[in-house]
Amino acid sequence: MRTLAGVPTWMVVLLRRVVELAGVPDITHVWPRLRLFLHGAVAFGPYRELFRQLIPDARMRYLEIYSASEGYFALQDQPNSEDLLLLLDHGIYYEFLPADQWASPDPRPVPLAEVELHRPYALIISTNAGLWRYVVGDTVRFTSLAPYRVRITGRTKHFLNAFGEEVVIENAEAAVVAASRATGVAVRDFTAAPIWFAVDNASSRGGHEWVVEFATDAARPNLEQFGAVLDATLCEVNSDYAAKRHRGLALAPPRLRVVPAGTFEAWLASQGKLGAAQGAPPAQLPRGAGSRAAHSRQRPQTRELTCTWQGIIIRPSRENSLSLMTTEFMTTA
Repeated sequence: MRTLAGVPTWMVVLLRRVVELAGVPDITHVWPRLRLFLHGAVAFGPYRELFRQLIPDARMRYLEIYSASEGYFALQDQPNSEDLLLLLDHGIYYEFLPADQWASPDPRPVPLAEVELHRPYALIISTNAGLWRYVVGDTVRFTSLAPYRVRITGRTKHFLNAFGEEVVIENAEAAVVAASRATGVAVRDFTAAPIWFAVDNASSRGGHEWVVEFATDAARPNLEQFGAVLDATLCEVNSDYAAKRHRGLALAPPRLRVVPAGTFEAWLASQGKLGAAQGAPPAQLPRGAGSRAAHSRQRPQTRELTCTWQGIIIRPSRENSLSLMTTEFMTTA
C-alpha cells in the first residue's frame, strides 16, 4: 500500500503534474497501490471532488491531521467522521478562550475540563518546548467531551462581518461545498469581500462578492443555481447571516465573479508563494480591487489583487478597505 501526505492545495498541483508527465488519465495508472492520503493545513471539503477525479478508486481513504509548527494537536481517528481526536499526551497543555472574550482586555481562558459542546473557542497552548499561553490563532468547537473531539472552524482573524453577519470560514466552506455538489462542479479556489452600502443611494443594500475559480474553465455551472445554494446554505448554518438576508432588507443575494482557472495560482507565483508553506503578508486593499484582479491573470498587480488561497475570508477594516489576511487556512503569515 502506498501513502501520500501533505497539504491538499499543493498535492493537487503535484498529482496533476505527475499525470501530465506520465500521459495517463489519472494517478491510479502511476501508483495503482495508492490507498491513503494524510492531509492537513486547509479544509479538505472543497478539494474532495478534485481528489476523486485524480484518484478514481473506491478503496482510497483520506485522514486529516491537525498540526502546526508548534506541535501536533489532533487527528482523525474515525474514517467515517470528520471529528478530530484531541491529543492529550503530546507535551501540550490546552486552554480555550470563548468567542465572547476574543476582544476582551482581560480574557479568561478555560481549561479543557470546563469546555462546552459546540461553542467556538480560540486555542491557547503551553508546551514542554517553552511556549507559554501561546495563542495559535485557530478556532475550534467541541463535538464530543468523552473523548475530546473537535472540529476546526477557522481563524480568530478570518471572518466576514461588515454588516453583523459574522460569516466564519466554516460557514463559507460549508456553503461552497453544498453549491459545488448541487451543481456538479469542483471549486478550485475562492475568496469573498463585502459590498458596501452606496452613499448616494438611500435604497442600496450591503452584500458579499464571491470570487470563484473552478477546476477547469469548461466546468462552469449554472451560476444562478450555484449562488442560490450558496446563499441558502449560509442562511442554514449562520443565523446572523439569515437575519440580515431576511426579505433582503439588509443584505442582497451573493454576487458571483468567476475567474479563469489558474488565477489564484498565478497570483501566488507572482508573490513567490507558489509551493510555500505560508501565504502572503497582511496588506490593505481598496474596495473594488477584486474586479481589477479578476482581469489581471497574466500580469497580477500586487496592490490590486484580492485573490487569496482556499477558504480565506477577507475582513473589512475601519478605514472602509479590506484587510487581507492570507494563509493556508491555519498557518499565519
